[in-house]
Amino acid sequence: MNESTQLSDLFLQGQEEEALKYVQDFLQGHTHEQLYRELLTPAMYRIGELWEQNEISVAEEHLATAVCDFVLSATELRNKDKEGRQKAMIFGPEGEEHYIGLKMVAAMFREEGYEVRYMGPNLPLDSALQLAKDWKPDVVAVSGALAHRLPVLKTYAEAFSQVDPKPAVLIGGRAVTLSSFADLQVKGAVIVRELGALREWIRTGKGSNDDTLSTG
Repeated sequence: MNESTQLSDLFLQGQEEEALKYVQDFLQGHTHEQLYRELLTPAMYRIGELWEQNEISVAEEHLATAVCDFVLSATELRNKDKEGRQKAMIFGPEGEEHYIGLKMVAAMFREEGYEVRYMGPNLPLDSALQLAKDWKPDVVAVSGALAHRLPVLKTYAEAFSQVDPKPAVLIGGRAVTLSSFADLQVKGAVIVRELGALREWIRTGKGSNDDTLSTG
């Protein structure tokens, strides 16, 4: 059994303290980016797959998500020392209930010194646009977990491309890793398929690998 599978089992069992210790032990020899990419993301993907296959109940999926949320919040790093911080607005579109990936993205932006407004999942487009108009973020990151969210992600991205001043628009989440995403063209948006590519984009404004980060 690999590490992410072991951790997902702790999540499903509701073992908060054991899961936190497991993650803290992992962090003794790994970065937070590795934690998100190698441990938490595959653990939650596995839980999502078990739920889709009806091998766990909705209650079990909610319990696992809550434990993962606890662990993520307890181990997050924040960098508050940088002057003139850029601003990132992070949320899930209306109808999207998954949020753990969003929290990992928010944590990565905070580590890099951004001022972050994490709006959680299920944010209506008109509310999101109003906030962007008032707050003027440098980056808007939107995430979806399931394939049927792809048209909604496209709608949000296209709406934000009309905001003035125009923020960089990032689209990520499990949905963009699915084969059905290949047919969806989103002009002007950056597609982020994994967290290493996100880190590279935050630091340089571009991706290090065209296979993991691309502009529609």
